[in-house]
Amino acid sequence: MSDTGGFTQLRDAIEQRTAVVGVIGLGYVGLPLAAAAARAGFPVVGFDTDPAKPAQINAGRSYIDAVDGRVLADLVARGRISATDDLSGLAGCDVVVICVPTPLTRHRDPDLSYVEATTRAIAQHLRAPQLVVLESTTYPGTTREVLKPILEAAGHVSGRDAFLAFSPEREDPGNAAFSTVTIPKVVAGDGPEAQALVVALYGAIVDKVVPVSSLDVAEAVKITENIFRAVNIALVNELKVIFSAMDIDVWEVIEAAKTKPFGYMPFYPGPGLGGHCIPIDPFYLTWKSREFELPTRFIELAGEVNLSMPRYVVDKLAEALDRRLRLALSASRVLVLGLAYKKNVSDLRESPSLKLIELLEARGGEVSFHDPHIAEIPPTREWGHLAGRKSVALDAGALAGFDAVLIATDHDMVDYALVVRHAKLVVDTRNVVARLGLDPERVVKA
Repeated sequence: MSDTGGFTQLRDAIEQRTAVVGVIGLGYVGLPLAAAAARAGFPVVGFDTDPAKPAQINAGRSYIDAVDGRVLADLVARGRISATDDLSGLAGCDVVVICVPTPLTRHRDPDLSYVEATTRAIAQHLRAPQLVVLESTTYPGTTREVLKPILEAAGHVSGRDAFLAFSPEREDPGNAAFSTVTIPKVVAGDGPEAQALVVALYGAIVDKVVPVSSLDVAEAVKITENIFRAVNIALVNELKVIFSAMDIDVWEVIEAAKTKPFGYMPFYPGPGLGGHCIPIDPFYLTWKSREFELPTRFIELAGEVNLSMPRYVVDKLAEALDRRLRLALSASRVLVLGLAYKKNVSDLRESPSLKLIELLEARGGEVSFHDPHIAEIPPTREWGHLAGRKSVALDAGALAGFDAVLIATDHDMVDYALVVRHAKLVVDTRNVVARLGLDPERVVKA
C-alpha cells in the first residue's frame, strides 16, 4: 500500500471521527445511515434534492420508521447532523456516501440516471482527498464502469483524489431484530487504500464489517441476496397456484415443511413483490448478463411468476364475488386492506397493493383502501394518478358497506376480528386470518 499524503490524512480523520460524512439521498437507506454515522461520533451532512426532507431533518423530525424522532432531534440539537438540498456543500465533506434510487425503465432496464447525476455533482464539488462510497444496489461493474469514468473525466484520479468504494445497503424496513448498526456490512474499495478507508469508515459505524476482494464482488453480493429471495418467493407463489387447484392449503404445507431442521428454509407467498430490492434488483443482473450473451432463465422466470401474482389475486377475488355473493367485480365495492409493501411500515415502494387497485378499477370495481401507517397516497413516479387518495376508517359500518375486503398487507395494528365479523367476504393473501385462529367462514385465501 502506497502511503500517499491524501490517504494518510483521510485515514486519520476517519479513525479520529473528525471526518465530515456526507450522505446523498435521505430515504430509507440514507437517513438511517446518516443517523448511525452521527451516533458513532462523525459530523454528518445529509443531502437531498427534495427540500422537504432536509427541512424536516433540521427541525428534528424523522419521516423514516427506522430512525427514532427523539434520537434524530437530539443529534440535530447537538450539531451532530444537518441536512441541505444544496450539493455545493459536498466540497466540505471528507466522505461522500451515495444512497440514491436505482429504478428500472419502462422496458425493465437499469435506470442509473440518479447515480450518474449524483456522481457528476460530486465531480463538480470534489475536494481531494475524498472517500466516495456507492451504496445504491446495482449490477456488478457499476462503480468501475460508471462512477470512476465520470470522476476521472473531471480530473479526479481514483486512488489519489477520490478513493472509490462500494458497500451494498441491507436495510429491512420494519425489522425490529436488525438495524443499520447490527447488520454486517460488506465493503470493497478500488485498490488497497480505498479498501482500508472504507473498512475504517464502516468499522466505526456498524458492529461487523465484511471486506471482499473487489468492487464487482461487493456489487454481486447484494444482487445475489435479492435474487435468492426473488426465486424462492416465486417458487412458493407458483406452488400456491398449483396447490389451490388441488384444494391444498399452501400455508399449511409451508408450516409443516419448516419443522424440518435442515435442508429447508420457509418463504411465503403473497399478492406480489414490493420494496426496492426484490422486484427490481434481479433485473439489473439480467440486463448485465446480456453483455456476456448468457441467459438468466431462473431470474426471468421468477420475475414472470411474481409479476403475475396481482392478476391471480384479482381473478380469485372476482371468482369469490361471483360464487359467494353472485356479484360481478364490475358492480362491487372493494376495500384493499394494507397499502404498504410489507407489514408494520409505511413504505410504498413497488407495493403490489397499488397494482391491485389499478387492476380492480380497470375491471370496473369501486376501490378504497385502509392502512394504519399511510393516511394518504403520496405522489409517485409510476402511480401519480392514485396520489391524494385517503385511507378510510375501519369500523363495522364502513366494513358493511363493502362487498369484499382484500387483505394485501397484514399490519399488526388492524383489528382482523372486526374485519372477519363484519365483512361480507374476505380475500386473504397473507394467511393472517388463519394465523390468528379467526372464523374462516367468509374467508378465501389467494
